Amino acid sequence: MQILTTQNLTHIYSPATPFEHVGLDNISLSIEKGSITGIIGHTGSGKSTLVKHLNGLLKPTSGRVLLEGGDIWRNKKEIRDVRFRVGLVFQYPEYQLFEETVYKDIAFGPKNMGLDSGEIEQRVLDACDFVGIGRDYLQKSPFELSGGEKRRAAIAGVIAMRPDVLILDEPTAGLDPAGRDAILENIKNYHQAGERTVVLVTHSMEDMARIAGRLIVMAAGRVVMQGATGEIYARAGELSKIGLSVPQITSLCMRLAELGIDLGRPVYTVDTAVTLLSELFDKKRAGGIQL
Repeated sequence: MQILTTQNLTHIYSPATPFEHVGLDNISLSIEKGSITGIIGHTGSGKSTLVKHLNGLLKPTSGRVLLEGGDIWRNKKEIRDVRFRVGLVFQYPEYQLFEETVYKDIAFGPKNMGLDSGEIEQRVLDACDFVGIGRDYLQKSPFELSGGEKRRAAIAGVIAMRPDVLILDEPTAGLDPAGRDAILENIKNYHQAGERTVVLVTHSMEDMARIAGRLIVMAAGRVVMQGATGEIYARAGELSKIGLSVPQITSLCMRLAELGIDLGRPVYTVDTAVTLLSELFDKKRAGGIQL
């Protein structure tokens, strides 16, 4: 079932001026309910412009955005409700923290939804559990937190609204490997807890291989590919032409196959490579073959 759809979506910045620029060019795509969908492309490909349309922060120049079949702009008075249903976490969201305490920051969205204090508190606590923030942090100033903790607190603020769709724009940008892994694990846990719909924007092919079941590839304001992650990564030559590449571990395993060490199936993550290589070595040893 499709939860979000765009039909011939086009956005032109500064139309009819010397600064006119086409941000999105006739984009038609769909996001499946309960999926983790990745949107990938280089800086300037239109990724951020696209996701700002999905929750109504930008209005199309032409075309439509449908949420569960209904045009989100059919009634301008309802666009605020759309933004509660389609939650967007901006790039570097920690810079948007502003309240006195972590609790108040996470509670800001649910409070604006008009919920009672008991429901707000439960949502704050649930969101903290999803992103791995200890409850002892809730009365601290958000500015006392580390960079990774601030990022998780900002994500929790959107999760607390319990959106139908959670969109994250470059959620691991600027984090060290440990922080990146923690954020990706939090996102996976959030998705798996209720088969929630997640849209993840990034330029990292490695991150997408680890978490996304489906990919939308963008270049120059257009969608150039969309499909299952494995299907997209199998088109390595086409990805290369638009300046993207498959994960390094995938390239390594393809080279091993050329040398006669075939792991039996495509490899997109280091964990999968380790598992398949271990199985291969065990079979070789069992057969009395020295490695």
